[in-house]
Amino acid sequence: MSIEGKLTSVLILALLLMAAVTDLLLTWQWPLLLSLITGGLAAMLLALLLGRRITQRINRGLQALTTGLLNFQDNDFSVSLTLDGRDEWCELATLFNTATSRLREQRAHIYQRELLLDSVLQNTSLAIVLTDDTRRVLYGNLAARHLLAHGLPLEGKRLPELVDDQDEITSLLQQAKTGVFSINREQQQQIWHLNCAVMRMNGVQHHLYQFKPLTQELTRAEIQTWKKVIRVISHELNNSLAPISSMAHSGQRLLQTQADTKVLRRIFDTISERSAHLNTFLQEYADFARLPLPQCSHFHWSELLNTLQSLQPFAIVEPLPDALGWGDARQLGQVLLNLLKNAAEASSAAKDIQLELRITPHRQWLTVSDRGEGMAPEALSQALLPFYSTKAGGTGLGLALCREIIENHGGQLAISNREDGGLQVRFWLPCCADDNAGS
Repeated sequence: MSIEGKLTSVLILALLLMAAVTDLLLTWQWPLLLSLITGGLAAMLLALLLGRRITQRINRGLQALTTGLLNFQDNDFSVSLTLDGRDEWCELATLFNTATSRLREQRAHIYQRELLLDSVLQNTSLAIVLTDDTRRVLYGNLAARHLLAHGLPLEGKRLPELVDDQDEITSLLQQAKTGVFSINREQQQQIWHLNCAVMRMNGVQHHLYQFKPLTQELTRAEIQTWKKVIRVISHELNNSLAPISSMAHSGQRLLQTQADTKVLRRIFDTISERSAHLNTFLQEYADFARLPLPQCSHFHWSELLNTLQSLQPFAIVEPLPDALGWGDARQLGQVLLNLLKNAAEASSAAKDIQLELRITPHRQWLTVSDRGEGMAPEALSQALLPFYSTKAGGTGLGLALCREIIENHGGQLAISNREDGGLQVRFWLPCCADDNAGS
C-alpha cells in the first residue's frame, strides 16, 4: 500500500474511533461536549501511534538516501538501499540501487579505458606534454620525461625551464611553432619533430606538445636511398663494363690471328658507345650531387629561348612578355633543354612541342607541353624521384635535377597528362623582389 493510502487509513480509523468513543460515552450519559473531547483525544492518540510507524520508515529512508548521496560526492557508489514493502519508498530505493549499479559499471569501464590509455601513452615513443595557459606542465609521459628531464617527473614544472639548454627546442616552444630540431644525447645526434596545438578543456585553454622521434626513420630512409644509389650505379657500370670487357677480349684474340678491319671497327665503336654512355651517367650523377645554388640575376627570356631553339626544335607560344626574367639563366636553360629533349623522346613531333611563358606581378610561369605518349598514373607519381626512369637507358636523374633547380630558385614544378594526349610540365619561379617593390 502507498504511503498516502496508509495515512488515509489512519485518518479513517481515528474518525471511527472518535465516533465509537463518543457514542459509548453518550450512552453512559456523559455530557455531549465532554464526550466529543474524549473521543477526539482517543482518535488523536491512535493516529499518533499509527502515524509514527509510518513516519519512522520515511525518516529511515531519507537518512539512508542522504548517506548515499553524500557517498556520491566522494565518488563512492557502493551504497545500496534495503528493499521491503511496496510503497513509494521501495520504488525510490529500486531506482537508487539501479543508478548506483550503472555508475559502478561506468566507473569500472572508464577506469579500464584510462588504464589502457595511460599504458599506450607511457609506452609510445611519442613524447607528449600537456600544459596549462602559463606553460606549467600538467602531464608528461615517460618518453617526455627522458627527453626533457632525464627521466624525472615533469608535473608542476614550467616547460621553458626544462629546455633552457636546448636552443632549437626553446625557439620552437616560444613561438608555439611546429618544426624539426636536433639534440645531442649519449654522444649521438637525435632528430625530433615538434607539433604544437592549442585545446580547451572545461573552458580553460591548454597547450599540447607532441615530440616525434625521426632519427630511426631518417636513418632507415637514408640506408634505403644509399642501397638504391648503389644498385643503380652497379647496374649502369655492369651494363657498360661487361660489353667493354667482352669486346676488348675479342679484339685481343683477333689481333693474335688475322685481324678483320670491319670487326675491329665494330668492336671499337661498341667500346666507344658504352664508354660515352658511362661517362654521361657519371656526369649526370655528379651534376645532381654537386648542384650549386643558383646565382640569380636579370636576363632576357627571348635570348635564352632562341638559344634553346638552336639546340632542340620547339614552338614558342606567342607573344613573349617584354619583362626581364629573374634567376640563374644557365641553370634554367639546363632545365628547359632537359624538358624539351624529354618531349622529343616521347615520340612527339617538333611542331607539337610548345613552350609558354607568362609573367605575373610576383611569379614567372613556364609550361612545356607535347603530344607524345604521356605517362601511366604510377609513373607520373614517381617521375620526379631520383633514379626513377621509364626509359630503357635512362638514369632517372634528369627530372629530379630539374625539380631541384626549380626548388632552389624558390619555385615549384609539377607534371600532368594532357586531356587530348601528351604530357605537360609546368613550373613557376618567383620574380625579383626589387621589381615588385618598384611596381
